[in-house]
Amino acid sequence: MSELTTTYEWKTIPWRKLERKVFKLQTRIYRASQRGDVQTVRRLQKLLVKSWYAKCLAVRRVTQDNQGKKTPGIDGLKSLTPVARLILVHSLKVGSKVAPTRRIWIPKPGTTEKRPLGIPTIYDRALQALVKLVLEPEWEAKFEADSYGFRPGRSVHDAIAAIFSHISRVPKYVLDADIAKCFDRINHVTLLRKINTYPQLRKQIKSWLKAGFMDGGRLFPTEEGTPQGGVLSPLLANIALHGMEAAIQKAFPRRSPRISGKTTKIPAPALVRYADDFVIFHTDLEVIKGCQKVLDDWLKDLGLELKPSKTKITHTLENHQGNVGFDFLEFNIRLYAMGKTHSVKDTHGRILDFKPLIKPSKEAVKKHLQKIGKIIDSHKAAPQKALIAKLNPAIMGWARYYSTQASKETFTKVDHLIFQQLLAWAKGRHPRKGVKWIAEKYWTVQDSVKWDFKTKDGKFLLWKHAKIPIKRHTKVQDDRSPYDGDWAYWGSRLGKHPELTTTKAKLLKQQKGKCIHCSLTFKDGDLMEIDHITPKFKGGNNKLENLQILHRHCHDEKTADDYANVFYPVTEEDYLYENPF
Repeated sequence: MSELTTTYEWKTIPWRKLERKVFKLQTRIYRASQRGDVQTVRRLQKLLVKSWYAKCLAVRRVTQDNQGKKTPGIDGLKSLTPVARLILVHSLKVGSKVAPTRRIWIPKPGTTEKRPLGIPTIYDRALQALVKLVLEPEWEAKFEADSYGFRPGRSVHDAIAAIFSHISRVPKYVLDADIAKCFDRINHVTLLRKINTYPQLRKQIKSWLKAGFMDGGRLFPTEEGTPQGGVLSPLLANIALHGMEAAIQKAFPRRSPRISGKTTKIPAPALVRYADDFVIFHTDLEVIKGCQKVLDDWLKDLGLELKPSKTKITHTLENHQGNVGFDFLEFNIRLYAMGKTHSVKDTHGRILDFKPLIKPSKEAVKKHLQKIGKIIDSHKAAPQKALIAKLNPAIMGWARYYSTQASKETFTKVDHLIFQQLLAWAKGRHPRKGVKWIAEKYWTVQDSVKWDFKTKDGKFLLWKHAKIPIKRHTKVQDDRSPYDGDWAYWGSRLGKHPELTTTKAKLLKQQKGKCIHCSLTFKDGDLMEIDHITPKFKGGNNKLENLQILHRHCHDEKTADDYANVFYPVTEEDYLYENPF
């Protein structure tokens, strides 16, 4: 191990310095890629991939910050000691031998089907995280503006806001498409050609693609596809699908023909993509049909095809082949005709006889109510406060996801249906009691209209969807990336993310967007956790002045310090059940 690596213990590594040095180099890669300076990009990438700083960050991200860090590969390793992390840092090297992934099967939401995940070894995960640090800035400078899935600084809500801007002024035809088994079928030769990186890194990526997987004790080869579950896989899939918009706009460019002596602007088709789901918009049906043919040919080179059962042409306002509007990312999107007395104006002051409306899809509402029903069914004999503790995160998380669009009416309906479920739950517990007695035991009732599912002491209150305010989300600017170094812009967006809890939003503002423990500014993608400044077991409370928001790895360190001299486990966590608002 080098003299530099032995200077530090894991805990004493100057993480703030490492973050800044690595980000500075990533910013230089991003800017060189924007200029088209390939020589500088490759030189800086080779420098970064050998950097001890970058290797430390890569190891920390897969051993401390990754949501799936406790899922082992074929090595069986779920966690590493601080010493083992340093050894791993020292051993990381592009060109290393690759191990097969461990295949696990997880259920697809809302179906009986299962989809495969390929879990790499902890070594391969760390090396993939290092390669992602190197490749992502280059490609963030190239990716199309209306690509939103698995990209830093972009989200579902940006994709939906982009769709709103495309449909809000003129009714359009829509190609609502889905790529069949995208991750499993991507052609390796085409993908490696598109990545077009330097030979050593290309060889390493090819090794991961060809590594195979273990399932049921048997080794299976992988001749195509990128294994879902790998750190690098989402970026590789985005690289593979990059260029779709350019392909359709080359086939159907923007035109300005003269019609009846006047110049008429006919825009090119617009495409919004989130990972392998995408929609294409245009006013001309024949153009939309042409786009489908263009993409059929374009995808063949990647070994992919559109899934017929999930690909259809529809219209945002009128009935087309039995469809009006479309569902995308569990939102329903369409235009509604308006009478003259209810007409609206667009941002340019023009009167429109239709109104765009985006709300939760019927399927999303159905799945949410089924989830709520399962929680209630599993708490038939549980205390009311335990049921509230389980329901509140599900309710608030779902409501926040849809809080950027016209969801208020749906929220009210869902609240009513959940009330019916809870009333049945209460009646089942007390079959011989009347509704009045049950209402007095489990609800507080005001004016016979407002019913709150609340414990007698008032400490535990069931949150209602309709209480979540509707706030329009501001779409990310087309040409922006977190690698552009504009901390003020990205910091302000992070604090306004619609899925951020109220408490976290307040703490972020209070802490000026910085982690108290390491003093670094939070970035998009950082895992943030709430910490009690004075721990609960030392008399701390849940008031805002005793809370702070930390990086997950910083929270781990702070918690370890809190318990350094404690010789008994803390098992009571009542704060999880309390109403955080």
